[in-house]
Amino acid sequence: MIDFDRCYVMNFENAIRGARNPMNSWARSDSYYDENGQYILGENDLSLAKRLRNAGTSDHRKFIRQIMLSVDITAPLYWWKEYDTYKVGTVANSTSTMHKIHSKPFEIDDFSHDHLTDNGMNVLRNLVDELEKIRLEYVDNKDKVLWYDLIQLLPSSYNQMRTCTLNYETLVNIYRSRKNHKLDEWRSFCDWIKTLPYSDEIIIAEE
Repeated sequence: MIDFDRCYVMNFENAIRGARNPMNSWARSDSYYDENGQYILGENDLSLAKRLRNAGTSDHRKFIRQIMLSVDITAPLYWWKEYDTYKVGTVANSTSTMHKIHSKPFEIDDFSHDHLTDNGMNVLRNLVDELEKIRLEYVDNKDKVLWYDLIQLLPSSYNQMRTCTLNYETLVNIYRSRKNHKLDEWRSFCDWIKTLPYSDEIIIAEE
């Protein structure tokens, strides 16, 4: 499973203005803010953005690195291990398993289990029950040995929330390489990318 919350896309106006700097063509800019405060690309600016996007990564489309977004993503640890491949242009603050793993009871829905068989669900339930017993014992006596049991027994299906900041260039790379990935979480991520402003024109831009 993977969930997205509190998504904010930022800096479209400045990115488009910067895209016009090389040719001093600011007078041709026709974008505006609508009544809801959304930045709407005008026909001229959208045409420029599409041309630069398709011209290549090195010089021409660097303006999309300045289109930023922040989003809270909740996903299993096995997915986060792959997401951590994308280090350039990304920042993430996560909830802490080191400091807070013992702070709430373990529940089945703390773990991704949407593809488990009946037998797999039985194994997970047993593991969750054992983790909860260890957690309660650790809360009582703060024995670090028990804390290590929690950390080292925690399965990679455990869901973690991170507040992530990244840019449209990173999303271009993610979409291209992950849209047909074996993991459903990656395909869901790419579906979420499609919901972002001007994703068809600037991120996906499939011929």
